[in-house]
Amino acid sequence: MSVIEIKNLTRDYKKGKGVFDISFDVEEGEVFGFLGPNGAGKTTTIRHLMGFIRPQNGSCKIKGLDCWHDRARIQQNLGYVPGEMSFFDDMTGIDFLNFSAKYRGVKANGRMLELIDRFELDPKGKLKKMSKGMKQKVGIVAAFMHDPDVLILDEPTSGLDPLMQSRFIEMIIEEKKRGKTILMSSHMFEEVERTCHRVSIIRNGHLVAVDAVDKLKAKRVKTYVITLDSEEAAEAFAKENITVTSVFQNNVTVAVQSNIKDLIALMNKYPVSNISAPNQSLEEIFMQYYGGEKNA
Repeated sequence: MSVIEIKNLTRDYKKGKGVFDISFDVEEGEVFGFLGPNGAGKTTTIRHLMGFIRPQNGSCKIKGLDCWHDRARIQQNLGYVPGEMSFFDDMTGIDFLNFSAKYRGVKANGRMLELIDRFELDPKGKLKKMSKGMKQKVGIVAAFMHDPDVLILDEPTSGLDPLMQSRFIEMIIEEKKRGKTILMSSHMFEEVERTCHRVSIIRNGHLVAVDAVDKLKAKRVKTYVITLDSEEAAEAFAKENITVTSVFQNNVTVAVQSNIKDLIALMNKYPVSNISAPNQSLEEIFMQYYGGEKNA
C-alpha cells in the first residue's frame, strides 16, 4: 500500500527552476531515499508534501489525504525535519520541544528524553545561541519524539558531526525495522545507501531514476588511487588491463565497477605502498549513472 503518493507534480519557477512532472510512491514500511545535488528540486517537492505549496499541476497525497487541502490533519501526526531550521529565537530548546508536544497533544515523554540523551543535546540553552548542529538535533528530537508512523526528512544530518550522523543512521535503521514509512532527502549517497530500500534521483527538477538501492550500487563506479614505490612501477602498472583515469608521478588513479578482485590480484604483483578511495560527489555518481546533461 502506498503511503506517500506524488503524481505528475509540477511547479515551474521559470528559467529551468522548479520540479517538472514528478511521480513516485513510497510504500508502507519503506525507507525511500530522495537524492539530488543542492538545487535539484528536493526541498520544493517536500514542501508540496507538507502542504506549504499548492501544486500547479499534479497531486501529492499522504495516507490518502490531499497534502494541500488536508495539510492540517496530515501535519498533526507527521514527523518532519525541514531543510532549513527555523525557531522562535527567544525560546530554549526544551521550550520548543514542549511547545511541539503541546501542539500535537502529546505530553513530554520518555521518548523525548531518550532522544535528547541519544544525540547528546543540551536543550536548556537559548535557540538563538545554538550552533547549526545543535539546532539540527532539536529539530530531529521534535520530529521523532511523538513516534509518528510517517516521517519526511529533508537533509536531516546537515550540520551534524560524523558521530551524530552515524547515530542518526542507526536510528533510521531501527525505525525501518519498526515498520515506519520514511522519505529522506539527501545529497549524501552513503547515508541513503545504508538505510533505504529504494531511491529516486532528481536532477535539474526532473526525476531521472527510481530504483532499488542494490541496483544503483551495482552501477556505481568507484575510484581508487594506487601509490607504487616508483614512477617506473606506476607506468608499468598503468599499462595493465585496467581502466586508468590518470597517472601522476607514482600514483595511478583507476576506475572500478565490479572487478575489484581483479584489481587486488594485480596489485599483488606490484610494489604497492598505499591505496586510497577519494570521496566522490553525488554529482559525479549521477554522471556515471545517467550520462550527464542529456538525461537532466
